[in-house]
Amino acid sequence: MAIALFASSYAADAQRFTLSTNVLDYACLGTMNVEGSYALSRRWSLSAGARYNPFTFRASDPQRQFQIRQISCSAGVRMWPWHTSSGWWFAGKARYQEYNYGGITSRATREGDRVGAGLYAGYTHMLGPHFNLEFGLGAWAGMDWYDIYSCQVCGLTVDSGNGFFVLPDDIMVAVVYVF
Repeated sequence: MAIALFASSYAADAQRFTLSTNVLDYACLGTMNVEGSYALSRRWSLSAGARYNPFTFRASDPQRQFQIRQISCSAGVRMWPWHTSSGWWFAGKARYQEYNYGGITSRATREGDRVGAGLYAGYTHMLGPHFNLEFGLGAWAGMDWYDIYSCQVCGLTVDSGNGFFVLPDDIMVAVVYVF
């Protein structure tokens, strides 16, 4: 009897952790990403995530070079109306991002740091006891400290400053493993 009670309490606790990756981020020039979460209760979970993209494309040809490099970390909370890791969810998170992008629509490059917070919503579809598929969308806003250069390699600064921003974020189709 004691073994059965121990096993049933362990099984309930085992479904508290998730690890996920957003497949759509990889389409953004190979941005690697991971997010982990912990269910605090039936309706609330904490999450922490990171994104990393170190890639520069066509670096040997400065006229055609382009990149969307970044390193980003976030921490947040999700509210699940039904149950954690299942159904609709609403989230808020704080985020820091160091970025460098350019060469995509013009030769100009922008780099800087952003700090902000965002609101998100989505749906988690259970595929099985350990795998979920997650869809979501969000936006974040905050402060941006930046420098703009006339090209990727020349280093000629054409503008510097800081300002408020609002950007779309976490357009998400994620594969989730539930522990």
